[in-house]
Amino acid sequence: MAKIEGFRIKNFRALKDVTLGRLWNQQQAEPLTPLTAVIGKNGVGKSTLFDTFGFLADALKLGVEEACDSRGRGGFEKIRTQGEKGPIEFEVYYKEEGNARPITYELAIALDNSRRPYVLRERLRQRRKGQTRGWPFSFLILENGKGVVWKGEQEGRLIEEENGFDLSKLMEAIEQEASEESKETEAIKLEDKRKLGIATLGSLKQHPRISAFRRFIEGWYLSYFTPDAARSLPLAGPQKHLNIHGDNIGNVVQFMEREHPKRFQSILNRIADKIPGVNKIDTERTNDGRLLLRFNDRGFHDPFYSQQISDGTLKVFAYLLLLEDPSPPPFLCIEEPENGLYHKLLESLVQAFRAHATGRKGGSQVFVTTHQPYLVDALDPDEVWILEKGVDGFSIIRRASDDELVRNLVAEGLPLGGLWYSDYLDAR
Repeated sequence: MAKIEGFRIKNFRALKDVTLGRLWNQQQAEPLTPLTAVIGKNGVGKSTLFDTFGFLADALKLGVEEACDSRGRGGFEKIRTQGEKGPIEFEVYYKEEGNARPITYELAIALDNSRRPYVLRERLRQRRKGQTRGWPFSFLILENGKGVVWKGEQEGRLIEEENGFDLSKLMEAIEQEASEESKETEAIKLEDKRKLGIATLGSLKQHPRISAFRRFIEGWYLSYFTPDAARSLPLAGPQKHLNIHGDNIGNVVQFMEREHPKRFQSILNRIADKIPGVNKIDTERTNDGRLLLRFNDRGFHDPFYSQQISDGTLKVFAYLLLLEDPSPPPFLCIEEPENGLYHKLLESLVQAFRAHATGRKGGSQVFVTTHQPYLVDALDPDEVWILEKGVDGFSIIRRASDDELVRNLVAEGLPLGGLWYSDYLDAR
């Protein structure tokens, strides 16, 4: 299972410089856990943090200019931190699997002379086998749409940058080389500086590490689920995966009923435990080819349709369906999953998220934001990050487990959400 061990954001709205987890040059920090939750007051930047993942996914799919304008972001100058003139920067430190050597992806986005956003800088790097310290070897370096890429699984160049680094000279040297290394190295120029280099190079077989990272980001699932969307009437036809809004939930039920009946039955059994009365969920096709989602309550003869079902029931069903995906996304991001749910369901929901993130091979890493102390009660201190506003108005973040008092109180049996409610995690 691919896993993000650390993430850094610079100059993205209130996130002037925020780091979660471990980076290649901050190895003393603990990596992100399989289940991670971010808590904090209104207005501290939780939705912005959630959107950084969406922005990266959009930048890969659409290009950086379109990503700046998508989802109501308002363009580059609305996204960039107020008062800052430098680029928006991201750093992702991740592993493809448990024993794999971590890979770092760095991205910087700036404005060109026509005030349009473009990819200023892009870098991928990885330590070689047996290398436990020192600078990792770069295998993709791009600046202003041109640079160098190394093919294969092992190649790269050690570039220490304390005294500066001239990419143009490196490109010239590589173009003139006739060495064995040059067969694995290529100087490149991209046609469009507003597209990510990993989008282009990641489609080529000779760049397996770039391809793997591209697939990793393409597989991210950011939930923008709305019950109203789930109540829509899609055209009939099985679909493998729940989309981000949940408006194809009936199509996924069709697929699960047909292709994975035992797994679908396990979802129904779990729903029956959490929502008394529901003993069957299936679909009905209308005469015009639309799909109705039916919930059968054991106390009633006629079924209820999704249009009549509560928001909470639809949300629980959608989340469980997501967790039972036969080929789940590597990274699952949900903003405030507690909305509309009965508070006593939250502990079992967290347990379901954790079991999925730490259980069977191929499960998703789960990242959530929340306002709900009852949900936080079910979390461990190392799974919780506290986002706050600093004295300068910008966001700062810290891990709950970094506070010795909090660790000791939880060890004594006090629930973490109760400590949050009592102002032990963030000040009133």
